[in-house]
Amino acid sequence: MDFASLMSSQIASSKPTTDSNAGKKYLKRSEVEAQRQANYIREQEEVEKARQERLEKKRKRDDEEAQRNQAREEKKRRLADESRKIAEEEAEAEERARRKRLGLPELVKEAEDTSLKDGEEDVDEETLLERLRDLNEPRILFGETHPQRLRRYRKLTALALAPKLSTGPIPTTLELVEEKDMKVPSTLPPDSDSEGRKHLLRQIGSYFTMLLSEWQIALAKRPKEVKESFTGKQALNAHLTAISNLTPLFRKLESPTPSTLPPTLLAAILEIVHLAQLRRYVHANDAYLRLSIGKAAWPIGVTMVGIHERSAREKLHETEAGKEAHIMTDEVTRKLLQGIKRCLSFAQVRWPPEDVGQIMG
Repeated sequence: MDFASLMSSQIASSKPTTDSNAGKKYLKRSEVEAQRQANYIREQEEVEKARQERLEKKRKRDDEEAQRNQAREEKKRRLADESRKIAEEEAEAEERARRKRLGLPELVKEAEDTSLKDGEEDVDEETLLERLRDLNEPRILFGETHPQRLRRYRKLTALALAPKLSTGPIPTTLELVEEKDMKVPSTLPPDSDSEGRKHLLRQIGSYFTMLLSEWQIALAKRPKEVKESFTGKQALNAHLTAISNLTPLFRKLESPTPSTLPPTLLAAILEIVHLAQLRRYVHANDAYLRLSIGKAAWPIGVTMVGIHERSAREKLHETEAGKEAHIMTDEVTRKLLQGIKRCLSFAQVRWPPEDVGQIMG
């Protein structure tokens, strides 16, 4: 073989050739682009395959680590249970030895109460677990039995069904009405109208809640120097005293028993509230005086001289309708009426009457 043929064979063998482009001297731009895209896709597949392999290895390592941690926690829990049992057995042995030494009766170990009490309705385990999950509570506590889990669920539902308190100055379970519905009637509804009575109690509670809230807002808007002055502190103490005095009234209003608030007292409070809403504060004050003092004779001066009663003394014990002079002898009622009087004094400042003659002195 001559030198020229040898060189041409070497040059031909050194040139890279592909299956699709073998024997071609020139390549189109589309063919070059298609080859480049094929190489890119092949490289991306290799990168994705390597990433999936790394993720799989990491997942296996995490699973193995979780299994090791679970086994470690299980071992710790088992060792803790064994230590607790050993400590309980040692304490029980010491107690038995002490009782035997002192001559006391043998220690009787009481069995854990895992049964339901009388009257308790059982709930299926799966249903109970689902209900606990709906309450965002732990489904199972460590060492908890089914009856204990059922009692825990009952306690949670009892708390959820408990009546909610209002956010006013005096928290109450009364369902307060809006301001436009606070207008009370001038007379009490008949005894047969229980719904009307309940609505009336809600109206009275809502009115005093609004009044105390407005009083609280007015005190909060005062300047700092006024708040820190002696007069400002007195005004704050009057507000706090009114809240404390009116709390028994709210407890009576929210009580389901009608006898908690006597009809005579309820009628007098209704008259005061009705007149105050009409801004007739002088007449409301007169109703307050009739309720607190009454029309009966009060002991003034010397009532007993020697062993004989004076003839007018028997009038001090009159109990005719509208003449009771003993309502102020009840401490709770006395404070309640004082709280109402303080609210009247603030109401005539917050909602002044159109008639100047209706301003209390």
